[in-house]
Amino acid sequence: MNELAITVIGQDRPGIVADVAEVLARVGANLTDSTMTRLRGHFAMTLVCTGPTAAEAEAALAPLAEDGPLLTTVRVVGGESASTATGEPYLMAVHGADRLGIVAAVTRVLAEAGGNVTDLTTRLTGPLYVLVAEVDLPPGTADDLSRRLTEVATGLGVVVTLRRADSDLL
Repeated sequence: MNELAITVIGQDRPGIVADVAEVLARVGANLTDSTMTRLRGHFAMTLVCTGPTAAEAEAALAPLAEDGPLLTTVRVVGGESASTATGEPYLMAVHGADRLGIVAAVTRVLAEAGGNVTDLTTRLTGPLYVLVAEVDLPPGTADDLSRRLTEVATGLGVVVTLRRADSDLL
């Protein structure tokens, strides 16, 4: 079965999610994973679906992009590897005055510890910069990583917290 990664970006307006979902449903696309957000007046959607070929999905989405309000991309992707290493789930939050390099610095520390960012959101509200990330960490690395993150955060003039994530409740 085909597995596709699709992105949709454009000026935010009501109905983008409905328009995209309806078009994809008509060509038999089953949406399996997605993330959608509004970024300073722009809407961004990334989703993974199964079903149609890339050509079928591109043709179905083309009318949404032909007048220029939306940009869509379709790419064939492979299934998630069963051997994908998973770590222990943690939540990291960073907040403080906005400055260049916050995301680069804290994610570098995570990467050097073998951590994997699985979700990351940032917001700038006036002078306050907030970053919230879900990360998978190798077992037994959280205490040392927390210490290293605090060192880097102090140098940036921000505050960082790292805590074990609670299991998702369904």
